[in-house]
Amino acid sequence: MDSAELESLREEIKKRDQEILCLKEQLRDGPSSCQQSDRSSSLPKLRSINEELPPLSRLSLSNAEIIRYSRQLVLPEFGVRGQLCLSQCSVLVVGCGGLGCPLVQYLAAAGVGRLGLLDYDEVEMSNLHRQVLHSEEKIGVPKAISIASALQPLNTTVEYIPYHTMLSPANAVPLIRQYDIVADCSDNVPTRYLVNDACVVAGKPLVSASALRWEGQLTVYNHEGGPCYRCLFPIPPPPETVTNCADGGVLGVVPGIMGCLQSLEVLKLASGKASSYSGTMLMYDALDGRFRNIKLRGKRVDCAICGSKSEPQILKDYEVFCGSSASDKCRTLNLLTAADRMTVLEYKKLLSDGVSHLLIDVRPQVEVDICRLPHSIHIPLSQLEAGNAADLLGDKTGTAECGGQKKLIVICKLGNDSQKAVKILQGLSENGVGKFIVKDIAGGLMAWAEKIDPAFPKY
Repeated sequence: MDSAELESLREEIKKRDQEILCLKEQLRDGPSSCQQSDRSSSLPKLRSINEELPPLSRLSLSNAEIIRYSRQLVLPEFGVRGQLCLSQCSVLVVGCGGLGCPLVQYLAAAGVGRLGLLDYDEVEMSNLHRQVLHSEEKIGVPKAISIASALQPLNTTVEYIPYHTMLSPANAVPLIRQYDIVADCSDNVPTRYLVNDACVVAGKPLVSASALRWEGQLTVYNHEGGPCYRCLFPIPPPPETVTNCADGGVLGVVPGIMGCLQSLEVLKLASGKASSYSGTMLMYDALDGRFRNIKLRGKRVDCAICGSKSEPQILKDYEVFCGSSASDKCRTLNLLTAADRMTVLEYKKLLSDGVSHLLIDVRPQVEVDICRLPHSIHIPLSQLEAGNAADLLGDKTGTAECGGQKKLIVICKLGNDSQKAVKILQGLSENGVGKFIVKDIAGGLMAWAEKIDPAFPKY
């Protein structure tokens, strides 16, 4: 190899190194100003939620597309017409997590014309067991960018529109009006109500799925005269009864299965086929391996959003309406007064001062097996709620030296279940079953790990 060839090789290596650097910056920070690489500039960039999108127009398939989609083109129920409908269809996916990952992967592979990818969150380590389009190297990257960059190599003919933002009453309707179909892959009640209401106002079908623990659900709202989400749930559930994946857990493959079924329903609607789940809900039990369909009630005449006597309108504040946050980052209940609670710093001081007390851990046994404070005793909230709290409390506190008035401190993972337990224990004290002062620790064990003991496991 002569000097000229060697110098040319060095320049090529330098160019490739620069391309890699640009790609890393773009994944980490969103849109990059680096324009030296055609490859980096072609990657999806974060888009403004207020940006107007041009209409999609496709009249024929190229030879390359015929080869790519040949296996679905030969389906008599699909054919060229179905593929052209697909390529002219735009789908907004709300949530790029456990449901969104498999959903968008199959929509992109099938050739949907435009995919809007909306998520306010960034990739975390705890996401990776189920959100399979993200990876370790993308931890800290906005999920919308992470998922768009993963889809780009799969199908470059699809237009990916990533939005790193939270859906709100102000932006929901203008955004949804620009898409043909909406897929709800969110994980909280306020967003589900907002997406539903915006779809009704904008006149768009809503393909909705959920997954928790070993179970999944799927249905289609606001389509062909079928009911909307509010028809089934006119009043939000009490916040303390709502469980998400962080609290209740989920086996990673369950949202994967539901996301695939959700994508199938989107593809049928996008290609001009009839919906299988408008007015019907699919229920999946992964533990028993069973699917079943449940017929839903029809559209309610008195529905507040889609009823014949109602004027569809977006509420001003869905978090107030639902009594809970539109994010799983700060799912906190407020059942107690400040006087009935203490911070982890206050509890640390109580320990340091040697104040006699009992620390009651009310988490399920499966969580106690993960980690616990060594001086705690375990009384699951489920047993307290079952009505035998007095007996359990007597067994646990009978030999404890807590002074004339027992001091009970209750802890859980995040400080939500502990508040429920305090309410139960306060009721016992008021009814004369023992004399004790009871408080809970705000933020629970995760606050302990964050502020007191960084070595304590987080989960």
